Formats: sequence, C-alpha cells, structure tokens
Amino acid sequence: MFSSPEFWVAVAFVIFVAVAIRPLSRQIIAALDARSARIGTEIEEAQALREEAQKLLAESKRKHRDAIKESEEILAHAKVEAERLREQAQADMDAALRRREQSAMDKIAQAEVNALRDVRNQAVEVALAATTRLIVANLDREKHADIIDQSIRSVADKLR
Repeated sequence: MFSSPEFWVAVAFVIFVAVAIRPLSRQIIAALDARSARIGTEIEEAQALREEAQKLLAESKRKHRDAIKESEEILAHAKVEAERLREQAQADMDAALRRREQSAMDKIAQAEVNALRDVRNQAVEVALAATTRLIVANLDREKHADIIDQSIRSVADKLR
C-alpha cells in the first residue's frame, strides 16, 4: 500500500484538502460570523423599530382617548351652555311678557281714568246746563245772576 502511487496521491490529496480547508474554513467561519453579526444587528434594529412603533401606537391611542375625552367635555359644555341660553331666553321672554302685560294694564287704567274724567266732565256740563235752564225758567234776572255766579264758583272749587 505504501508503494502504490494511488495511495500517495490519496494521501497528498487529503493533506492538500486539510491544508486548504483550514484557511478556507477560517474565511467561511469569518463570513458566517459577519453575517451572524449583521443579522443580530438587523434583529436589534427591528426590535428597536418595533418598540418605537409600539410607543407611537400607545401615544396615538392616548391622544385618541384624550381627543375623545376633550370632545365629550366640549359636548357637555355645549349642552350646559345651550341649557343656560334656553333658560335665559325663557326668563327674558317671561320678563318681556310681564312688561307688556303691565304696559297693557297701565294703558287700561289710564283709559279708565280718562273715561271717568270724561264722564265726570260731561255730568258737570249736563248738570250745569240743566241748572241753567231751571234757573232761567224760574228766576228773575237779578237772582238769576247771583245763583249763576255762586254755581260757577262752587263748580270751580270742586274741579280743583
């Protein structure tokens, strides 16, 4: 076996392969280590991006909740304000109706006063006219003049 050339070619081939594989395996191992490191870095970046995305999602959800809460507060405030405005409008309308009613009552009272004054004035005029006719028909001129003067003075005193 040691004398056969095939044996020595096989031994030489094995030695050659062993010598060649050693640096080649180092290069392969180095390439694999570099690739492993690159993959590890990419995984870390992916995890950092995932964490950042989760933070952004959480912040987005918080902002959404805050916006909903703020919109609910605005809506509640608007409802309160609308109720206050409705109550104010109702109070203003009630006050306006009371003022109009009071104005109408004042006008009615003034009309009553004016009507009573007109009736009183007419009654005085009728009484004066009737008295004048009676006096003219029943009295002579001298008595007539005295009674008219007296009546005029008493009517003037009553009208004051």
